[in-house]
Amino acid sequence: QLRLVESGGGLAQPGGSLRLSCEASGPQAGYGATAWFRQEPGKEREGITCINNSDGSTYAILSVKGRFSISRGNTRNTVFLQMNSLKPEDTAVYYCAADADLYCSDAVPDKTDFGSWGQGTKVTVSP
Repeated sequence: QLRLVESGGGLAQPGGSLRLSCEASGPQAGYGATAWFRQEPGKEREGITCINNSDGSTYAILSVKGRFSISRGNTRNTVFLQMNSLKPEDTAVYYCAADADLYCSDAVPDKTDFGSWGQGTKVTVSP
């Protein structure tokens, strides 16, 4: 079982940047895949980007590609989401999710495939 703790959310202006962190602990930390999801009020939770802990390969959906980047820390237990050129439509609660048995290739695995979730961190983009 994994325990995930997110940090780094907050308020940013349009065009600004934020960096989110996801710290994993437990025997399975650093294996499989870690993803970032986001959820706006009244909408489905959406997978936006994913990283494979074994080789560092990544995937991102079109709406964030080129603006958001996912990366690993040196210990592979920490995953970051660097968000640049933020837009008001990026406002959401952001969650990290991980599972030791997943590998993301050309899509973020479905949210039901992830066994571990963080508590979420709110990101607000507003003038």
